[in-house]
Amino acid sequence: MAIKHLHNVLIVVEDLDAVIAFLVELGMELEHKGPLEGDWAERVIGLEDVRQDIAMLRTPDGHGHVELAKFHRPAAITPEPRDVPANTLGLRRIMFEVDDIEDTVARLRTHGAELVGELVRYEDVYRLCYVRGPEGIVVGLAEAVG
Repeated sequence: MAIKHLHNVLIVVEDLDAVIAFLVELGMELEHKGPLEGDWAERVIGLEDVRQDIAMLRTPDGHGHVELAKFHRPAAITPEPRDVPANTLGLRRIMFEVDDIEDTVARLRTHGAELVGELVRYEDVYRLCYVRGPEGIVVGLAEAVG
């Protein structure tokens, strides 16, 4: 077997604290926040003269992680347009299962989140929606039905 488990997903951000607050409101727990730089980091990501701050957050079950990075050097590159539609190539969203989808959306709205489409029911399995949070980050939410 080649893969043991998914370790983390990286999101490059401009406002590290705003995105941390958004993900903590979602229910993630901040594990670590601090600078990350040095020769080893530059070699692994293929950039030179790197200075960044990172934050590692974990899901309550301890199995899923989201890593956030704010680059001070070299400057981050902003794609255009910033808020791309769902059919754009590349990573579009991360999805979390939640206990109460309406409560979660309401709490995330206090951090600037907006529904991308609608809250819908998928058969007798899930209630689903996508929310766009700080910096255009799209998070899928799923609440099990029954």
